[in-house]
Amino acid sequence: MSYPKEMQAAIKKVAATRKSRMNETYPMLSPEEKQELLNNYHPDYRDDAFRQVQVGANKGESLPHEVVDIIEARSRIEPADFSLTADKEVDVLVIGGGGGGCSAALVAAEKGAEVLQVTKLRLGDANTMMAQGGIQIADKENDSPAIHYLDVMGGGGFVNKPELVKALVMDAPKVGKWLEDLGYMFDKDEEGRMVTRHGGGTSRKRMHSARDYSGAEIMRTLRDEVQNRGIEYIEFLPAVELLLDEQERCQGAILYDLETEEYMVVRARTVILATGGFGRIHVSGFPTTNHYGATADGLVMAYRAGANLLFMDSTQFHPTGAAFPEQIVGLLITEKVRGLGAQLVNNKGEQFVYPLETRDAEASAIIRECEGRNLGITTPTGMTGVWLDSPMIDEIHGPGTLQKELPAMYRQFDRFDIDITKDPMLIFPTLHYQNGGVEIDQRGETAIENLFIAGETSGGLHGKNRLMGNSLLDVLVFGRRAGKAATERAREVSFGDSLSLKHVESFHQQLAAKGVETERVSPMLLPDYSNSNIS
Repeated sequence: MSYPKEMQAAIKKVAATRKSRMNETYPMLSPEEKQELLNNYHPDYRDDAFRQVQVGANKGESLPHEVVDIIEARSRIEPADFSLTADKEVDVLVIGGGGGGCSAALVAAEKGAEVLQVTKLRLGDANTMMAQGGIQIADKENDSPAIHYLDVMGGGGFVNKPELVKALVMDAPKVGKWLEDLGYMFDKDEEGRMVTRHGGGTSRKRMHSARDYSGAEIMRTLRDEVQNRGIEYIEFLPAVELLLDEQERCQGAILYDLETEEYMVVRARTVILATGGFGRIHVSGFPTTNHYGATADGLVMAYRAGANLLFMDSTQFHPTGAAFPEQIVGLLITEKVRGLGAQLVNNKGEQFVYPLETRDAEASAIIRECEGRNLGITTPTGMTGVWLDSPMIDEIHGPGTLQKELPAMYRQFDRFDIDITKDPMLIFPTLHYQNGGVEIDQRGETAIENLFIAGETSGGLHGKNRLMGNSLLDVLVFGRRAGKAATERAREVSFGDSLSLKHVESFHQQLAAKGVETERVSPMLLPDYSNSNIS
């Protein structure tokens, strides 16, 4: 399936303007222009996309309808009917099988804890595996953690929790060394030096990568290490509820076997939630880059137990998701494509935005072009997008560069007879990242004693907008920190008070008191597409 005839004319305009655009430097937005763009076109600024939460720690705040739906749902567990006899006891229970969960499990085991790691799908089935572009590490002569800090804060609108950002940037170099010591294959030049590139919103080239398999290479490295060290893990065993003791301290979780449909009660001195984000709830109806299990399970469980959420009114829509062919709509087109020089072009062949604005501004500019100016390109099935001029990469850097730097992306489109070294890619924003989440401190601990969180389930680090490459760094930095802190805490915790689901009873009572009547249950565990066109 190559591009149909009705799209070919628009492709010719891209090719016709390419040489003139090669010498064109599109201006960056001023702060005022950026804010106006966001106000007018970003989904986070649509009043009709939000409603107030009626129960829980964030009562009264306006959050996306889809988020309110899942946190105001009933538990899968009816406390009065459930036996809380423990089937297993461990020091540290790690819930999640992605980069954050595996990092936490590895460090906890190194520190001497008895660890059980459980995951909803297979070990490694996570957004980490799907990340392409790279990981930010300030380790070059012209860079520093201080400069990295300023970029992160600026990208997040200067509302990020400063102590979390400091932890992220200060730990980055040691995390990079840790990864390489474990066998991660970073891209390097002929002299053996790290290859680094720009990402949107960065003032230095600090993006380290492994071609466009960066996340998959991290998961390969960490998954092998978990298996080689003999850490106990169980697949297809998601958590459905946290367990507290009489003092409302976290003491384990109820797990659900997807194969046998039986419940399992695990008592743990400490719990680490690393269940990832919420892409599969499809905020504002957008398609998503997220893996099949990204249904905000940890967010739901922690909120029901009393945790506070930060920045859940902010969703990251990646500017460049595939808009054609239909089979891959929403698929991530890594920011590295623009980092290598590809420009965004409308149906007149015009560049309309600086290619490396922050993701919120870049996505808003694309939506403006398609919905505000009617300068998008429409597919035979009615999808609208703009061109990402990938052939520019070989024009700038020489023939063969694109296939060398972006082999996965090249093959993905080649499956549909589209050669992205010759023809551009049609793209439109896609739901990519949960900017907010459960509030944590520098150690990854929540307001619920003995409950720790790592990765996308947490909130505060990225503020209102995450920069490229900081998510892979986030899962490693705070996975390791949570693993260390949870193990240290576990040494101080003794099993004493009985396990309790009183927080679930209380939550159900709050729903009833507010007149919230719903047949929804959460965590939803897996998305249901039986009556949906969303992918």
